[in-house]
Amino acid sequence: MKKMISNQNNKINKQSKVTIVMPCFNEEHTIYEIIKRVLKEECVGELIIVDDGSTDGTLRKIEKIRNKRVSVLKNKKNFGKGYSVRRGIEVARFPIIGIQDADLEYSPKDYEKLIRPIIDMDADVVYGSRFRTIEATKLLYFSHYLANKFLTFLTNIFTNLNLSDMETCLKFFRTSVIRSVRLKENKFTIEPELTIKLALKKFIFYEVPITYVGRKYSDGKKIKFKDGILAIFSIFKYGIGLRIRGK
Repeated sequence: MKKMISNQNNKINKQSKVTIVMPCFNEEHTIYEIIKRVLKEECVGELIIVDDGSTDGTLRKIEKIRNKRVSVLKNKKNFGKGYSVRRGIEVARFPIIGIQDADLEYSPKDYEKLIRPIIDMDADVVYGSRFRTIEATKLLYFSHYLANKFLTFLTNIFTNLNLSDMETCLKFFRTSVIRSVRLKENKFTIEPELTIKLALKKFIFYEVPITYVGRKYSDGKKIKFKDGILAIFSIFKYGIGLRIRGK
């Protein structure tokens, strides 16, 4: 295991290094592989894994890892993705933060493309889009596609952005930018919350095409219909509420 995730030489300028925040819950079948893939990327300065109260063998596997770039935070119970992401953001040490799920749907090979607009252009926020892709992409459930398009459309109304994939789980930020907003959501509803809050503060968004290999519910996919309903409420909560309060 130690050989599998051995440290690499630092060839990228420190200002280009990223902290990857990885929330995880019951991902014992994918956790070793995704950690290996993340640590292969030269731009990764640290990987913060936030175990969200896993009840399978995920935490035992994580705790066997010995790598100076990996740190582990343990939630006392299953609070949700948003809570875990917020914990990781608080302790990140590098100028750029990326959020990566612990499954294998999103590829760390896309990190270089995602950080490039931040390093070379004026981007504050970069989303990896599954719908602007020119890469090979495994098809989504049609119901998920429609739900994502609807949630993205609603978000664009309130933010005046033209995002194609608000619900993407591969997002990168300048660390100072993501810390400039106070995030509150504990569940998947953190996705519209952070998008709307950052957009209303006039930060500059970019999207880049990414590869995507969706998994089935039988493989451990966790997003449910109720999460889509909660996301709608979150969009209106922050889209309308923040404008009313002038924030």
